[in-house]
This record gives sequence, C-alpha cells and structure tokens, in this order.
Amino acid sequence: MRNSRITFSALGLMAAAGLVLSGCAAADTETPDAGGSGEETFEVYALLPQGTDQPYGTTYLPPFEEAAAELGLNLTITNSQYDADAQASECEVAVAAQPDLIILWPAVGDTVRPCLAAANAAGIPVTVTNSDVNPEDKDLTEAYSGPDTYGQGVSSAEIMCDLADGEEFGILVVNGLTGNSTAINRNAGFVDTVEANCPNVTILAEQPGNWNKDDSQIAVSEMLTAVGPENVDGIYAADDTMVAGAIDALKARGIDPEPLYITSIGNTFLGNPLVVSGELDGTVFQSSSWDGENAARLAHAVLTGADYEENLFMPSVKVTAENADDPSVAPEW
Repeated sequence: MRNSRITFSALGLMAAAGLVLSGCAAADTETPDAGGSGEETFEVYALLPQGTDQPYGTTYLPPFEEAAAELGLNLTITNSQYDADAQASECEVAVAAQPDLIILWPAVGDTVRPCLAAANAAGIPVTVTNSDVNPEDKDLTEAYSGPDTYGQGVSSAEIMCDLADGEEFGILVVNGLTGNSTAINRNAGFVDTVEANCPNVTILAEQPGNWNKDDSQIAVSEMLTAVGPENVDGIYAADDTMVAGAIDALKARGIDPEPLYITSIGNTFLGNPLVVSGELDGTVFQSSSWDGENAARLAHAVLTGADYEENLFMPSVKVTAENADDPSVAPEW
C-alpha cells in the first residue's frame, strides 16, 4: 500500500479524530498543497447516483466542486438517481469521452463491473466515492474515499450493545436498498458486531427500507404485525431517514418509541433532533462535505502521481444524547 505524503482535509471533528485508513497509518491532517493546480488541468467524469435532488448530494457537491476547481479538475457530473441502467449508459459516454479519470459513486454495487472493466480496458483510472465497490471489483479501481460503511454498522451496533447491557431482547432491522454496497456493508458490520458482542440481542425480522422514510414505515409496520409488537424491544435502521419512518410506524401503532432501544446512522437534520428528544438512542455522524471534498482530493492525488491511501475512511463518530448538541458533529444534510 502507498504511504501517504499528500494530505486530505478533514473538517471539524474529523481533523481531531484523524483519518482512519484501512491497514495503514493515518495521513496528515493539514490541507494539501494544490501541487501545481492551475498549471495542469485534468478532465474528470463524476458518475454519481444523486445530486441536488437529495439532501446528501446537495451538501456533497459544493465542496466537491470547490476542491476540484482548486486542483484543476474539470468535472463532468452525472446523476443516475440510483438507476443502475442509467449509470451504465452514463459510463459508456464517459469512457468514450476518454477523460483523464472517472470518479464513481456506484448506484448499485453489484452492477458496476462492466463499467469498471470498460474504463480499465481504455486505460482510464477509476476512483470510488461514498459507497465502495464489491471486494471482487476492487482490483479494477485505484482507491476509495468516503464512509467506512462496515465500521458505521459496527458503531451503531456498539451503541445497541451498550444499551442492551446483557439484557435479552429482540429487535427489528431496517436495511437500505437491496444490492447497494453501503446497505450490504452497514448490515454486515451491525450483524457481525451484535453476534460477537451482544448475542443476547436477537434480530426478530429484517426488511429493506430503500433509504426511504415511507417505505421504512411500511416495512416496520409489517414486521410489527409479523412478530408481535409485544416482542419488539428495539430497532436498528441503516440510516436516519429510515429510522424516522420506523419511529412513525411505532407511533401509528400507539407505541412510545422512547422506552425502546433504537439506533441508526447519519446524524442528519432528520435524525439529530430525534436523538435530542430521546426517541433515537444513538446514530453515527457522516459528513457530506468531507465526502465531497476528499473525492476530489483523492482523484487529484491519483492523477498527479502523489502518494495516497487506497482506502481513505471518514471517522465513524457515535452521536448520543451526551454529544448531540456538540458543534463538531452538527448535522450537514
């Protein structure tokens, strides 16, 4: 693995927490020199599954575009809206354009190999942002920057295990979009940690919530009917949007969410107030601005031949009632 000489900006608490790098030492936390940006420019296609049509994309894009402009990356940005076929078509256009590099945020993780193979055959390097590709496809990419999605699941499970404190209880699980690598990794991190650290917690049922509040409310309502509300002591949802739907499902049944053990991921504008109110026991901070900025900085490092880490992970900071009002974990999306 390459040793990091280039440095990556980690905003707010991220600078204090340090960059968690898979299998490697942490990078420096100072803002990197542009490395000659302005003298050399690069053509870069960014194949994204969302943009200003979603809250995360709305706050991801400005720091992404600002860092790219600083570093001399001329961006062509697409938005497939999580449509795998649309992203495949956008990839064909990108490869045909012969850019210097492609930044890929996979719409559906298990469908991107043809895109990666085409870019590889054309000699176009690919960096991945936000949601990593499947392990078997990693050899077709240069590097990844974004959340440690497995680690986020671990952190949410650790909150759940602390709440359980050895008590036997059953929970419902609301997963993300089926086939999405973030959903797969978060679920694996959560399940693995519960099995290892608190086997007294039993997963009674699980369904996808598709990153959608309404879908999640329906899913939790169906699971409550299937297992019996009296048997449900807690809920884990793979993001705050879905946990808000889960809490609405409880309320629709006349169930007070506060006595239940509920955890999530994101610490968003939707989730943070639920932590403050006590309806959500804990979530995991994710910075969209860190994500966008470092996607551009990693791409530039690859293009200029600077040393870089192959896995640049955003720290997974737990947010509970104790620190929910801390400015360093203030919601961004």
